[in-house]
Amino acid sequence: MGRPILGMLRVVVGGLGIAFFAMIVWASFAADFWASFDAITADPWGLVTLADLYLGFVLTAVVIAGFERGFRAVLWILPLPFLGNVWAVIWFVVRLPELYRRLARAP
Repeated sequence: MGRPILGMLRVVVGGLGIAFFAMIVWASFAADFWASFDAITADPWGLVTLADLYLGFVLTAVVIAGFERGFRAVLWILPLPFLGNVWAVIWFVVRLPELYRRLARAP
């Protein structure tokens, strides 16, 4: 994968992250967070969705921990449960070129 494609991928991932962040801002004005959270946790599929979300955070944390070293990994992983996939998008946009280089070298 060449640099132009990696650059385009970073723009696409970043754009999706910005769109997602805009949805968060919109939702924060459109509905009460705690009332919505109560409705989600009252529904079995809402609980499945939350479990899916946090499983994704754990898997992202595993990828970050395998990539970053020491305290730097902690700084990237700790905000995940609070900032969610917006934070994961930032990590991927920042680290995607190096992540790809490492994966391309792997046997």
